[in-house]
Amino acid sequence: MNPGLKILLQPIAFIYGLITLLRNRLYDGGFLKVTRFDVHTIGVGNLSVGGAGKTPLVEYLIKFLREEEPKIATLSRGYKRKTSGFLLANETSTAEDIGDEPLIYKYKYNVQVAVDANRVNGVKKLITRDDAPKVILLDDVFQHRSIRCGLNIVVSDYNNLFFKDSMLPAGTLREFKSGIIRADVIVITKTPERTSPVEIRNILKDVNPKAHQQVFFSYLKYGELYSITNSNDKIDTLNDLFRFRIISFAGIANAQPMVNYLKEYAADVKHLPFSDHHEFSIKDLEDIERYYNSFEGGNKILVTTEKDFMRLKNNNVWPIAQRMNIYVLPVEVTFKDKEEEFNQTILKYVRANRIYHQKYT
Repeated sequence: MNPGLKILLQPIAFIYGLITLLRNRLYDGGFLKVTRFDVHTIGVGNLSVGGAGKTPLVEYLIKFLREEEPKIATLSRGYKRKTSGFLLANETSTAEDIGDEPLIYKYKYNVQVAVDANRVNGVKKLITRDDAPKVILLDDVFQHRSIRCGLNIVVSDYNNLFFKDSMLPAGTLREFKSGIIRADVIVITKTPERTSPVEIRNILKDVNPKAHQQVFFSYLKYGELYSITNSNDKIDTLNDLFRFRIISFAGIANAQPMVNYLKEYAADVKHLPFSDHHEFSIKDLEDIERYYNSFEGGNKILVTTEKDFMRLKNNNVWPIAQRMNIYVLPVEVTFKDKEEEFNQTILKYVRANRIYHQKYT
């Protein structure tokens, strides 16, 4: 953001911050109702708007927890879906039904996936089912103060750390950075693999975790590219990608890490950006195909993200997408260090008889 514009927006940001602060104080003081549930609930959220790496972390938790407790559910708002109210995903659900991120959880892991803008109602619906989950992962729930999660995980992008950020609209914070006090676990996401111990210590100093908080550092690990029409048709990054010329396209908040990764290994990379959670039209696909055909030279492919893949599937653009040479670049979370400590923190909470983390006892 232009520094001059940021200064001009500071008064509005301060007023917005005061409103969110008052709201939080009303919840803290018991003036606004907070609902607790007799089920283990893990919230994954952040202080800012935009992509901070919540989805890969939720995927990590699903994969890890399934071995401990198979009866897992995820509950999300279902951003940009065309349905309303509570909806439980099934094998025919599309991104239009439940949103792209919930569809990833259903498509890849086949766990219970529910969407409801009203998180309290969503949890009530899940726990009254015959196949009620034992653990519920709530996506993007940190500002939903009407529900008390048993364990709150907050993510912060290494490239836009919350303590350096400003309130909306001057920055990307949804509430004052002091709200981090409600977190039990803080994960600094998208940390460069080569981050030095000195940098880690400096960030920890600025985060200034309290006695009830733990801080972890994670980075993104990209997998083998796979074709949208045949998941067994794969391209190995290290051994094969250098032979390809790539046109990438993505409708996510920050595609730069993906583009940088592709440029590291591929012969040539061009990127076509779309807005976050973009709903692809037939014209969009035709424009991408036209650009692809005009890209001179052979051995070329189109590359997109798993979120975008979900938005291409099972809607009116899918027949066009299938004829295009599109590959998906999957991504997962890996911890820089202390992965076992993170896992044990999660297990300790899930195995405990008490439903709420130590801060709330």
